[in-house]
Order: sequence, then C-alpha cells, then structure tokens
Amino acid sequence: MMSDFPSELFFTILLASIFTAAQQTYTHMNDQAVFADFTRIGKRLFTEHLVGGNFGNMSARTDDGYFITRTGSYLDADPAQIVLMPLNGRVTPGASSEWRVHTAIYNAAGTHAAIVHAHPAHAVALSLLVEDEIFTIDSEGKMLAPTIAVVDGAPGTQELADAIAGALKSSNIVIARGHGTFAAGKDLDQAYLFTSLAEHCCKVLHYTKLYQK
Repeated sequence: MMSDFPSELFFTILLASIFTAAQQTYTHMNDQAVFADFTRIGKRLFTEHLVGGNFGNMSARTDDGYFITRTGSYLDADPAQIVLMPLNGRVTPGASSEWRVHTAIYNAAGTHAAIVHAHPAHAVALSLLVEDEIFTIDSEGKMLAPTIAVVDGAPGTQELADAIAGALKSSNIVIARGHGTFAAGKDLDQAYLFTSLAEHCCKVLHYTKLYQK
C-alpha cells in the first residue's frame, strides 16, 4: 500500500524526469505504446486517489494532433476509450469535455507533450481557500513548484482553457479552483509526477495547519 507521502525514491525519479531533455511529441512511439502509457498512468492516478470514478482526463501530443481520453471514460480503460483530436479546434466525437483546455495548452506551449487532469482532494480543497496562488512549504515543493497558480473558470469553457494555458506557459502544474489539477510535461509520466507533487504539497500544508491547532 502506498503511503500518504511520496518517498525519497519518488522525488529521485521526479528530478530525473524533469531534467531530462524534453521530447516534443510521442511520434517516436507506436500507437500501442502510447496507449500503454495511458493505461499505466491511469492506474497510478487511481492507486494514489488522485482521481475517482470516471473523472479526469489525459492526453498525449502527436504530429497529427493529440490522443485524448473519451468523455466519461475510466482513465485505466482500454484503448477504445482514447480518440485522436486535431489542434485546429475541430472536435472528435466522444472526446473529453475538457478538450478546449488540452488544445489551448498545446497551442500555447510548444514544450508540453502530455497533459493529466485529475481531482486530488487536498489540492481542490485548498484552491477554495486561497486567492490566486498556493505557496508550497515542503522542500520538494519549494524546489520544483514554489508557487502553484489557482485559476477561475467553469469546466469545459474557453475561459478556463485560456487561463490554464496561460499559467502553464511557465509552469508544469495549475489548479482550476474547486475543480482539479492540470499538469503538463514532456510525457505522461512527468505530468503524473507533477500531479502527485501538487497533492503532496497541499497535504503538507493541510497537516501543518492541523498540527498547529
């Protein structure tokens, strides 16, 4: 069983992932390998309680657009629950309702090749108690994500998409207030790691305030 707090090994892997040269797309992998990444990362998100039910979504960029999970699908589901979306704003039937966010991120920041949207409880709760930023206090947070932006906008809207894409131009993680995290990186592993890091940082803030009472 995984502990509430990531281990030293977790952050060793995180640092190695972050400082590896960024890949621009998943074009070096065949579709089945990309789909295997979706399933593997989806299972991790469930195991760490970063998503529940059929919430959340993921995507991975390719030369032809990006693969994205279907709306209402489970993130550890089979490849039939993944569709290909173009980057020109046209919508593939069945694509996640958050496709606007994914398209905006890829169009705004050329270095991001994968996105994970999750609903980690501590991060969502804390986003409702701050104005526009969360200041992390743990050592890993201060090193890798000293501030986490909190943005506003209704789920599925262009307003939210633009706000998130703007925040991720200079970051790997942002929180949509009361909704969930959006993490972007060079691959799904890095996007997952920043999702887990954000929840860890918010847990530390929560427990610190709790123990001070």
